[in-house]
Amino acid sequence: MSRGFPQAEYEGRLARAQARMADEGLGALLLTTEPEVRYFTGYLTRFWESPSRPWFLIVPSSGRPIAVIPSIGAALMASTWIEDIRTWAAPDPEDDGVSLLADALREVGGPVGVPSHLETHLRMPLADFARVQRLAGLEFTDDRRIVADLRAIKSEAEIAKIADSCGIAARAFARMGEISGPGVPLAQVFRDFQRLLLEEGADWVPYLAGGAGPEGYADVISPATEVPLAVGDILMLDTGAVRDGYFCDYDRNFAIGRASEGQQAAHARLIEATQAGLEAARAGVRADEVWQAMAAIVGGGEGAGRLGHGLGMQLTEGLSLTAKDRTVLQPGMVITLEPGVETAPGRIMVHEENIVITEGAPRVLSPLSGPDLPVI
Repeated sequence: MSRGFPQAEYEGRLARAQARMADEGLGALLLTTEPEVRYFTGYLTRFWESPSRPWFLIVPSSGRPIAVIPSIGAALMASTWIEDIRTWAAPDPEDDGVSLLADALREVGGPVGVPSHLETHLRMPLADFARVQRLAGLEFTDDRRIVADLRAIKSEAEIAKIADSCGIAARAFARMGEISGPGVPLAQVFRDFQRLLLEEGADWVPYLAGGAGPEGYADVISPATEVPLAVGDILMLDTGAVRDGYFCDYDRNFAIGRASEGQQAAHARLIEATQAGLEAARAGVRADEVWQAMAAIVGGGEGAGRLGHGLGMQLTEGLSLTAKDRTVLQPGMVITLEPGVETAPGRIMVHEENIVITEGAPRVLSPLSGPDLPVI
C-alpha cells in the first residue's frame, strides 16, 4: 500500500472544515497536537515524542493552512502540500513561537477556534497561550467540535490504512506459537510479539498490553512481568500497532497447554457479546445502544465500563461504547467492540475486534475470532 494520501484527500478535509467554520462564524482554527496537525497536513514524524518544542497549525476560513513550526521541522513540512511555513529557532525560552503565531493569527483574523472538548489538550505552555491571545488581540473560543467531527468519519483511504494495520496484527497473532508456551516469561512474549509486528510490516508499536493467569488476568494495562507462563494459563495480548500513521487495536486470548471448560465458556461468551455488538452497530444507532447489546450478555450493568471506542490516527479517539455516550453512529466511523467478563474474583477476560460502520452491515477490519479458545 502506498504511503500517505493524494493531495485531494487533504483538500477535501480542508474544504469540509472551512464549510463548518463558515457555519459557525469562525475565522481560524488553531491546532497544536500531533493528530490535529497531521490530519490537515500529512506531517508524520515521531519527533512529537520530544516535549521541548511546540508546533502550531492555523486553518484559515479560506486558503491553505499555515504552519508555524520550529525550524527543525521545515524540510519535512515542505514535503507536504503546505506552502506557507513560518519557522523560528526553537526552543527559545524568551519567545518560543509566540510572536510569530500571534502575527499569523492577526493576518488571518478571528474568532479563533481551539479544540477544547473531551480528549483534547493544548500542547503549549499555558503562559504562552495567554501571551498569544493578548498579542493577537482576537476572540478565542472552542472549535465547535469541528476537527473531532471531521476525524470521526474516515475516508476509504483512511479505512484502507487501518485495515492494513489490522492485517499486520493478524499475521503476528498467527505466529504466537513461535514465541509463547509453558515456561516462557510474559515479558519475553511481549518483547517478541513487538518484534513479530515489526517483521510483519508495522512501522512502530506504541501500545502493547495484556496479561496472563490461570483464571484470566487482573487488568489489561499492567506492564508484563518475568513470571513464566504455565500450563492452564490464559494469555492475552492487545496490540496498537501503527502502519503509515494509523492504528489497529484488537486483542486475542490463548490457552497455554490446555483449555478448561470454564475458560472455553468465558471465551465463547465474549464472542457471543461481540457478535451482538456487531449486529447492533448500524448507522443511526447510538453508541450506548451498541454497549447495551454487549452488556446484556456479559453483565455488570454500568459497571461493565467501556466496551469499545473510536479508532484511527489515535489508539482511542472519539466515541465510547458506554451507557452514557449518545453519539450516533455514521457511515465511515471506525470503532472497536471490546466486551469483557469476570472469570473469578479479581480476574477477567476481554475480547476486541475492529469494524467500520457502513450504510448496511458493518465491515469487519480485524479477522473475527470464533468461539473456540485457541490453545498453544
